[in-house]
Amino acid sequence: MTDCIFCKIASGEIPAYKVYEDEKYLAFLDINPLNPGHCLVIPKTHYRWTYDVPDFGEYWEVAKKIALSQVNNLGCQFVSFITVGKQVPHAHIHVLPRYENDPHNEGLNTSNKLNLTPDELKTISEKIKI
Repeated sequence: MTDCIFCKIASGEIPAYKVYEDEKYLAFLDINPLNPGHCLVIPKTHYRWTYDVPDFGEYWEVAKKIALSQVNNLGCQFVSFITVGKQVPHAHIHVLPRYENDPHNEGLNTSNKLNLTPDELKTISEKIKI
């Protein structure tokens, strides 16, 4: 899809803080994170919804790899997986590290986005890169 921002990231047309890449999938930091280390996992091929992605289980295994890296390298307590997908019409899984005192309590406060510097994003991406 020519006007899809995630397709442009997957093709390298738009830069991203990549943490994982293989022939089918790409994971990168969300530039408007809800917590430090918040990542998006996308198929490189354009699909509208996560359930449209062939090899659905393989797709989620990539999300699991990212989560385990976040737990092992960022010191988060646990990880939330979110697949709302309304803002960008390209399948994506949010892999959100959760911390003891994060501002989300039991749910998610999506209006509480962090404003991290490029240096902070680069440091975080290097910590969890697989």
